[in-house]
Parts: sequence; C-alpha cells; structure tokens
Amino acid sequence: MVSLRAPEFWWRKAGARAALLYPVSAIYGAIAKRRMTRSGYRAKIPVICIGNPTLGGAGKTPAAITIGGALKREGKKVFFLTRGYGGSETGPLLVDLAKHDATAIGDEAPLLAAIAPTIVARERVAGAKFAEASGAEFLIMDDGFQNPSLEKNFSMLIVDGTKGIGNGLVFPAGPLRAPLDAQLTRAQAMLIVGSGEAGEKAARLAKESGMQVFRAKLVADPVSAAEIKNKRVLAFAGIGAPEKFFRSLEMAGAIVEASRSFGDHHRYNETEAAVLLAQAKAGGLDLVTTEKDLARMKGDARLAALHTRSKVLRVQLALDDESGLIAAIRSSLKF
Repeated sequence: MVSLRAPEFWWRKAGARAALLYPVSAIYGAIAKRRMTRSGYRAKIPVICIGNPTLGGAGKTPAAITIGGALKREGKKVFFLTRGYGGSETGPLLVDLAKHDATAIGDEAPLLAAIAPTIVARERVAGAKFAEASGAEFLIMDDGFQNPSLEKNFSMLIVDGTKGIGNGLVFPAGPLRAPLDAQLTRAQAMLIVGSGEAGEKAARLAKESGMQVFRAKLVADPVSAAEIKNKRVLAFAGIGAPEKFFRSLEMAGAIVEASRSFGDHHRYNETEAAVLLAQAKAGGLDLVTTEKDLARMKGDARLAALHTRSKVLRVQLALDDESGLIAAIRSSLKF
C-alpha cells in the first residue's frame, strides 16, 4: 500500500500550482458532488457518521471513540463501522483483537474495538446489515461521509483548527474531498479540533449553513505522558497530521530532539526501522510514536525490534461541551 502526504500548497492561499490543477479539480469535484446526491441504504438503526471535509487526519477516530463511549455510558449498544483502510480483510467481519491485527483490519479498527464491537467492511451497506443482525442499537461510522451507499442520520465533520479547509479547493488542487457546499448541506455538526484562525473560518462557514459547531482538543493520556516526560525523544509518525502528534509530545513534557514524518497509514519497512533504531541509539534518544503506528508494526517479525523499543503517547479527545454534543445527537435522532 502506498502512503501519501498532503502537499504543503494545499494549506496556503491558492497559487500557481493550485491553478494548474484546477481543471482536474473541477471535474473531480463535479463527480464527487453528483455522487453524494445518490440515495443509499436506510439502516434499521441510527447511523452516526464521523467524517472529514478534507483529506488527511483531523481526529475522526478519537471523536468516534468519544461519542461511542458517551452513548455506552447511557446504556446504548454501540457498534463501530470502519472500512479497515490498509488491511487485507474485506469483511464484513467482527473484529477479534485476539485474532486480528492491523495487517488484516487496518490501524483504526484495533483502537475502536478496544471500546465497543467493531465491524470492518469495505462495503458499508454490508457492514450495516451485519451490525443490525448482531443486535446493534447505534452504528458509528469512522469515515465514509462522502460515500452515499449508506444513509446517515447524523453526520459530524471534523476540522483541524490549525489547517481548516486549506485553500478551499477540491482535490487535487486542494484538500477538499468534495465541494464544500455539498458537504456542509449534508452534515448536522462540525467539530473544530484545536485552535487557529483557519478553524474559525471553517466554523463561520458551518454556522452560515445552519450547522452546530463544537470544539475540542487532543490531550495526552496522563499515564503514557508520564512515561515520556523530560525524556529526550526521537518521534516518528505515519498519520494524516504528524505535526500535531509532535506538538502533543512537547505539551506532554517530552524533549523532541528529532522527528520523522511518513505518509498517512504508512507501512514501515526493514530499512526504515533500522534507520530509526540507529538514529535513536546514536543520539541516546527514546523512540516514541502513535497508537496507530504501533498497531501497524505489531506482528511483523521484521519490525519486532522497532515495535519493542517504541514508546507510545496515547491521546484522547477532550470536548469543550460533551453534553451539548450528545444532546444535539439525541435531538437529531430523537432518542
């Protein structure tokens, strides 16, 4: 699987490179917009979708986990649905952490499955029907907002507060997965993760479209943060926004002496593992990575040393108004 990294020009005011790609972007956007108008399967249970208006990571999985946990505390039988990006399984299958690793089910599914029953399915309709047959009362989709095959009862778009919607253009001229207007009219809420004027601009656009806007930040898990506090570290990450992880390390008290960024969902090879191990040893540094990266290394004998040597900084989503968000979901779904 090829891992990709978003080009920097996506996050700046549109310039020559974006203009050059705009004709392709216009065609891609028109197709994506028309596709989103299609009707899909209406599940027998409420479907909550956590999506991104842009390519790249902004915190979908932590948001799904937070909402799933809140509904579980209310006594609801929650299931997660994920495509299992990067994994070999097509599904639908119910994740069993004793049998399935990231090679089979992708790197998000193990994190979700630690919270609630999780279904991996390339075909989301098949996944929803599997959840119905398994007794789910609520289905939370991690990603899949732009996919029309399964109707959503409540959709929330996750936006990085520091990046917002970038230059506002559709792929490949910009980071948007589809024209913004088509996305905002199909979502009920937007969650801004982190602070920044780019996120505030996205929030204003969302409010103009009648969406509710909530805010949150990613915070370090206290236990894992204590293990790296005041430690000199070599940080590495293959996620959508590695710089956010590096900032989280610094906020947790780690001394980030060096960092290595890889593309989203990156699969490490032997050479990369050897380089990371050698660099850490030469500098007397502790290796630190994300939960998703560690999950991708698990079970691969070629990466056993890197897996063993790497510490993890776990992060969780801290909502400014969790009760307000759950109330909005409750109101929309009428439960």
